[in-house]
Amino acid sequence: MGPNGDVGESGSASRGGGLTTGEVARRLGVAPTTVRTWDRRYGLGPTAHTGGRHRRWTDADVARLERMCALTATGLPPAEAARLALDEVLPDAPAPRTGAAPRAGTAPPPAPAARRRSRAGSGLRLGDVRQECRGVARAALRLDAAALDELLRTAMEEHGLVTAWTEVIVPTLQAVGRKWESSGERYVEVEHFLSWHVSGALRRQAPPVVADRPGATTVLACVPAENHTLPLEVLAAALAERGLPVRMFGGALPVESLVAAVRRTGPVAVGLWAQSRTTASRPLAQHVAAMEWGVRGARRKPVVLTLGPGWAGQTVQGLPRPSGLAEAVTAVESVALR
Repeated sequence: MGPNGDVGESGSASRGGGLTTGEVARRLGVAPTTVRTWDRRYGLGPTAHTGGRHRRWTDADVARLERMCALTATGLPPAEAARLALDEVLPDAPAPRTGAAPRAGTAPPPAPAARRRSRAGSGLRLGDVRQECRGVARAALRLDAAALDELLRTAMEEHGLVTAWTEVIVPTLQAVGRKWESSGERYVEVEHFLSWHVSGALRRQAPPVVADRPGATTVLACVPAENHTLPLEVLAAALAERGLPVRMFGGALPVESLVAAVRRTGPVAVGLWAQSRTTASRPLAQHVAAMEWGVRGARRKPVVLTLGPGWAGQTVQGLPRPSGLAEAVTAVESVALR
């Protein structure tokens, strides 16, 4: 039994004359359970079984599923999308051998239909991105929770947290944001759905909380009036992945609470996230950077990282402004591991 639960899933695509369910799911960017559900509910399964229980999908079978993905991505109900996908007959007959004439009384086999390029996710302008982005986009547009969770888990496990965030999740989030901005707020639910599942995936994949170590803890918080916590959640998980202790305080932390948290933890670094220029505060960053603790003669100050697009044009002299997740992780490591 293969890793996706189908008998024979570990075999090669050519064995038995087609793709396995797991291979089809990876090609489409959906969970294997989604493929099986479409087979069971809507009859979108392989046209033939080979080798007993072994299920093999031909090019025409896959093309029908690609059409299903494209239709559901536009918001069409799955049952209606399946009906349309089944109505579009895509021939899968093998081409005749060179020089071979068709048998008497039979029509010559039709020319193979051109493989349909999957347009699922084409409602989002993704551009030149990893294939996983298209799968995540399809699942988000369909509001398919099971498929989205599986795709996010796989991306984080296969590529690591930093690469999965930078090259899979961020491009998809940005595409969703562009979509709702240009369509009259119609896709806000997709952005919220995707963000929620990314947050859940981070919590499931994150290593256990690292115990405090004197002079090594990092405090992460959004500035007052800022509620975009997801980038800080990713940074917290990435630091924990590297064995660095983190104290996460989430969105819109009041100034007094931020100051109290810094005094109580004595962090080596403080990351302040601002999504908007209206929330970024240069005086706040300077105030935190000037805070001291420790015994007389050995007083310490935190390194304050100004994180997020809100700090563009709000550069605070002497304070690092990492441009992305990898740079933020490197900046924290450079001071925490001294």
